[in-house]
Amino acid sequence: MQNGTLLAAIDLGSNSFRLEIGRYQGGHIERMEYLKETVRQGAGLDENKVLNPAAMQRGWDCLARFAERLHGFKKQQVRAVATQTLREARNREEFLKQAQTILGFAIEVVSGQEEARLIYQGVSRLLPQSDEKRLVVDIGGRSTEMILGQGYEARNMESYRLGSVAWTHKYFDRGDFSLAAFKTAEVAAKAVLDQALDSFPPTDWTVAYGSSGTVGAVADILGANDWATGVVTRSGLDWLVERMVKAGTLDNLRLDGLKDDRRPVFAGGVAVLRAIFDLFDIQQMLPAQGALRQGALYDLLERESQGGDVRERTVRWLASRFSADEAQAQRVSAVATALFAQVAAVDAQNERYSQKLAWAARLHEIGTHISHDRSYHHGAYILDNVDAPGFSLPELHRMSQLVLGQRGKLKKLEHSLGDELFAKQLMCLRLAVLLCHARQMPEHESLRLSYKSGAFKLVSNPGWARRYPQSAWLLGEEVLAWQKSDWKFSADIR
Repeated sequence: MQNGTLLAAIDLGSNSFRLEIGRYQGGHIERMEYLKETVRQGAGLDENKVLNPAAMQRGWDCLARFAERLHGFKKQQVRAVATQTLREARNREEFLKQAQTILGFAIEVVSGQEEARLIYQGVSRLLPQSDEKRLVVDIGGRSTEMILGQGYEARNMESYRLGSVAWTHKYFDRGDFSLAAFKTAEVAAKAVLDQALDSFPPTDWTVAYGSSGTVGAVADILGANDWATGVVTRSGLDWLVERMVKAGTLDNLRLDGLKDDRRPVFAGGVAVLRAIFDLFDIQQMLPAQGALRQGALYDLLERESQGGDVRERTVRWLASRFSADEAQAQRVSAVATALFAQVAAVDAQNERYSQKLAWAARLHEIGTHISHDRSYHHGAYILDNVDAPGFSLPELHRMSQLVLGQRGKLKKLEHSLGDELFAKQLMCLRLAVLLCHARQMPEHESLRLSYKSGAFKLVSNPGWARRYPQSAWLLGEEVLAWQKSDWKFSADIR
């Protein structure tokens, strides 16, 4: 990546949407601009996990303003990441379809593990390099991420379903700050986080950092009220709760350093933070400058570097973890991407789809680790449910659908097959699996796959069918399989 290149990250959080623009310079990213809007999308999620129209509109309006600032950016310069609220929302596709049109860039709904990885990436990049073992805590609106790491490496990551917005609405919905309400909220938080003690025992880290809104807000308040600046202490946190209880209600609360946009969700965040201090016996926590959006920016750098894309490392790990036949995976991947190049124009978008097809091909047999019977169903299930660093949930689901559809009837993929690019990917993967049936590299260079107006056609050189009769027969069966779909496929195999 050239010095001076601009990069942008958008964090669609449960409480706020944030836009960070940075300039790449000598291996680092210098902040150029930071925009934050309090959208409170998480507050618009009802008991049935449906995002209400007002919350969606607030999000769309914010993204329209961000889009104006991103005019002229290319797709590879921007990463937009959505977190817990859109992970939960049953109608997230309705929001995302309009949101992506407005923003002009893809929005990735990431898993809790991926969110945690990006948070640690952002925190670690803005800290002085050291060998200290770090616990990083990020209390968001509807989820709390905890990460154990050293240097730039996140070694253990978890996401828990509690946060400032969720806990405020659940335990302080009327704005009453009683001691009983705080105790109830803290006990409930400890019940959710109790299992975290096994994953992040205090003996495994030496310094605790707090990322994002709640910890930063508490540190600002303590610093503005004659406590030590740049640190959250247990005694300071206890003092803060006492002040809130003494005020009695949100309306009566007067605290130097408390910003208006943080007030409505502050109590829930404080209760969660105090529970973490108690549960892990933390005496002090340092506010971190980095957060998810900085992690997303540095992740863009990794994706541009040779072999640096964390998704590539994840694919290798998954293939090894589920004992995939590496040689067969590479054969299927090579054939599938070669065929895809014949039906997809060469441009940046199709290069990305070709790469994702290659990853799906390399993982197409991971389900055999569970059982050879219906292995493609097992493989699809793994990809839909595994924690896969670097991948968004939609990316994993698309790959799972390709693995599911690698053979067998196409009816199971009716919904996905409405997408032309997916149909091209699936056709190429199915043909590659079919042609590699003997677990040897097939003679595929002479095969020509074309596409026009919903119809695929495969043509061979004369004599190919005579040399490879089993493959020719399988191609005939494949033609019959596609006849039961909305796509046409013919094969002139001679």
